[in-house]
Amino acid sequence: MTRSATEVMQDIVFAAVIDSIMALKASSNGLPNLMVRDLSAIHANTTLADLPKEMQAAIAQSVRAAFTQLLKQGYAVAPSQGRPVPIAPVTTERTSQPPRHRRPPTRPGGGDPGKPRPGGGRPNRGPKPGGPKPGSG
Repeated sequence: MTRSATEVMQDIVFAAVIDSIMALKASSNGLPNLMVRDLSAIHANTTLADLPKEMQAAIAQSVRAAFTQLLKQGYAVAPSQGRPVPIAPVTTERTSQPPRHRRPPTRPGGGDPGKPRPGGGRPNRGPKPGGPKPGSG
């Protein structure tokens, strides 16, 4: 049975995350405070060099396993061929059409800003101020 690229990548990412967590646990030598400190040190700008050695090794192994798994599933893994090709060609020519004018902004709920709304011009937001209070009768 052929699996989609999405399914293969989900399996790869899941395995990489689990392997990294296990490596983080191993690098703390069973000390919970050390593991919490290492985990707290990870943030959006963390680089591979900032991680514990065990976690670096687990990530490297996961990357190798990911490429192997992709190849086994029949997907091609090749180096990039230089700069990516744009999808649509970029042209610098001007068209002969005049520029389109934008419509003026309208009020929320649509309609012309100069015309009153049906029903008194007030959106339905509950009772009117100064009306009877709840529970008074």
